[in-house]
Amino acid sequence: MCLLALVSCHRKPQEAVPAEPEPEAVPPIGFFTDRYSADTLQVRSGETFSGLMSRLGMSAQDAYTLSGLCDTVFDVRKLRAGNTVHAYYTPDSLRALRYAVYVQDRVRSVVFQCADSLALWRVEKPVEHQRRTADVTITSSLWNDMIAAGASPALIVDLADIYQWSVNFFGLQKDDRFRLLYSQTVCEGEVVSVDTIYFSLYTPASGKEVAAVRFDTGDGSRGTYWGKGGESLKRMFLKAPLKYNRISSGFSYARKHPVTGQVRAHTAVDYAAPTGTPVHAIGDGTVMRIGWDGGGGGNRIRLKHAQGYETSYMHLSRFAPGLKTGSRVSQGQLIGYVGATGTATGPHLDFRVFQNGKAIDPLSLNSPASEPLDAKYLDGFNALYDRLLAELEGRVPADSAAVPDSTSVISH
Repeated sequence: MCLLALVSCHRKPQEAVPAEPEPEAVPPIGFFTDRYSADTLQVRSGETFSGLMSRLGMSAQDAYTLSGLCDTVFDVRKLRAGNTVHAYYTPDSLRALRYAVYVQDRVRSVVFQCADSLALWRVEKPVEHQRRTADVTITSSLWNDMIAAGASPALIVDLADIYQWSVNFFGLQKDDRFRLLYSQTVCEGEVVSVDTIYFSLYTPASGKEVAAVRFDTGDGSRGTYWGKGGESLKRMFLKAPLKYNRISSGFSYARKHPVTGQVRAHTAVDYAAPTGTPVHAIGDGTVMRIGWDGGGGGNRIRLKHAQGYETSYMHLSRFAPGLKTGSRVSQGQLIGYVGATGTATGPHLDFRVFQNGKAIDPLSLNSPASEPLDAKYLDGFNALYDRLLAELEGRVPADSAAVPDSTSVISH
């Protein structure tokens, strides 16, 4: 025992094995961008994938081979002119192309590995989904006031779609107010998209408040908006035949014509808009006339609707393909494009409405509403309305009132 103890006391201590260094984490993009020399450029108009890669320095054979690998990851036919491409080269005199990153949008990119083994993969930046409220009162314009209120201008597009039958966005007045409950997607601090408007209240400075609640009845009408009490927001006619422009001349029985100088009736609304702006039928109808108007209207379409209504669209640059006298058109269908044909000082749409042959002011048109929400859904709808209104007004916190999908309160 003593011998063993003596030997043990004189044994050399075991040397520690050095720990292996932790491998360096590869960035989400798939390579270390700071190890390369980088160039940034844009896709040219009409440029093909092979042409782009050749411009970056890839051989024609490798570009062809790489395009063949794209089928399940990226459609090379959908390169968009103006989109950004980042090219990464070896930091030596050879400047050999190693990677190319095509930026699809603010979230998605496609990485092409251009050396060693050819490959490609998708990369997506992390995004955050936010549930927000907005309170916008008109002082100058909806666009400016939306920004001043800290909301995304992208909301205007969705609002115009929701209220296209019931709110005249060309005639908004000072002190008109929009209150909204919506969700948006944010990437690196910037709004990528407005995902859903759950609830909206439009309160005009004078007039009736118009609510819009997104409600799914489960019968294929997902995303339909209804007013308070389940009234339909949809009407026989849209409020306007085009979007996001301005009224340059209103309905009048004594207007001085800008070209002829004569004072005469102008039983129309002129919408100033760039040439090529799409023009849509405001309601279901039939093409009565289509062609050239020798009285100064240029390219003109006249539609016949139910209940004695007719609408006229003049000064068009061209017509939508396939239309002819007798053609049926549906509400919102593309029928032509803004132009300056005929007697016109600049591109605009001359829009007229007639009922039983008498001209009426398009801005005062109050068309019949569609059928209201089926009574069997009203309990669920009213409960949803009350919950969303409470959240919008701050009477309950968003996390307890959040209704990600209206089907959760529907009873069949």
